[in-house]
Amino acid sequence: MVQQTKKRPTLNDATWDYDEIVRKREQYMAPSLQTFTAFERPLLLSRGDRQYVWDADGKRYLDCLAQNLCISVGYNHPRVNKAIIDQMQAIQHVTTMYYHPEPVAFSEELVARMPAGEDWVVHLVNSGAEAIDLAILMARTYSRNFDLLCLRNSYHGMHFGAMAASGLALCRQPVATSPGFVHAYNPDQYRGIFGPGVEPYIEDLRRVIDSATCGEVAGIMIEPIQGYGGVIPVPKGYIRKAAALVRSAGGVCIIDEVQTGFGRTGDHFWGFEIDDVVPDVVVMSKGIGNGFPLAAVVARREVAEPMTVRKFFNTYGSNPMASAAGRAVLAAIDEEDIQENAREVGKALTTTLGRLKAKYDVIGDVRGRGLMQGIEFVSDHTMRKPADKEASRVQECARENGVILGRSGQHKNVLRINPPLCMSMDDVKLLEQALDGAVARL
Repeated sequence: MVQQTKKRPTLNDATWDYDEIVRKREQYMAPSLQTFTAFERPLLLSRGDRQYVWDADGKRYLDCLAQNLCISVGYNHPRVNKAIIDQMQAIQHVTTMYYHPEPVAFSEELVARMPAGEDWVVHLVNSGAEAIDLAILMARTYSRNFDLLCLRNSYHGMHFGAMAASGLALCRQPVATSPGFVHAYNPDQYRGIFGPGVEPYIEDLRRVIDSATCGEVAGIMIEPIQGYGGVIPVPKGYIRKAAALVRSAGGVCIIDEVQTGFGRTGDHFWGFEIDDVVPDVVVMSKGIGNGFPLAAVVARREVAEPMTVRKFFNTYGSNPMASAAGRAVLAAIDEEDIQENAREVGKALTTTLGRLKAKYDVIGDVRGRGLMQGIEFVSDHTMRKPADKEASRVQECARENGVILGRSGQHKNVLRINPPLCMSMDDVKLLEQALDGAVARL
């Protein structure tokens, strides 16, 4: 019998002392986690409500990162909270091999959000990276091809397959990645190698298929807006033309809606809907559960069917608490006009960022849709040299003024504005004041 040398901690005796938390985090948590923190002095958060969070000292912040876009309908949303608690008090977990009504109902409601005219099926999983890996497996199993086309500057997750699919160096470990992933130039309308437009990037995709694969591919994976890559929207027409090209090479079209889905872009429920295209596979996570661990792969039945040859399951994939959270998120989006709010507030945000761009030379570009927008900082407009230090200083100063912003992009010179979708017009004014004051101090 192991002798107990320390008192076993209780559930509510965790310290709130900042220095002690830092010390214990470094001692007990993996070193790799220390590389993924925000700000020179990371925030210690104690609570959240709607679009705001409070630190341990009681200071309120407008959260324009939404825990990396996970908080969709708002912190502490009563409907989501009640759904989770009610289900937890009934039964916490039902694994995939048993039945429960919540995951079935949630799957039905997700299918109702998909383009009409297709036979869609749902596979529930736990995280975006897991869902990406499943989508890759599904594409290869269906097509019987191996090579998957991806875009440079993309981010799809930290699992081994998702990491190999990602085209962002900052998110790839210094080890040999899985074979079978080929990256084409992303159609960046600000920094793209071919400049603005669609056709040159489609031609590059065609060259990649001809020269870097056997001519037959498993599919292509596209983010409608590259999030961690620097808030880079795919131009209208690209997804449709890329999907047609890849399908002619035997592959499927996979859309990564982990960041763009559930009304974030305001104009549509899904980011891909800006184009006249129906994907074969759609991956979704983050805002799907409003912070509860949940993800899904929604695919045409024809594409999902070949995986029935062998068993495939996820121990936590049909968790009824997660499904209840997802259903509550969908209900909140509908009943509270969340998507319409994202559209209207997003329009005001676009106007605000345009004013700041016209005022300050250090802002090279502002872009995005709805409540997924970014500000790119440059040291000169001609060469577009990334101004990462300036972006970092603005981020720190905005935090001092009560606004949390993300920072991303290949050069870490893009500030991300991705708040909960309940952000208000007054919040846009608060954000403008914080940004204006921060940029003026450069």
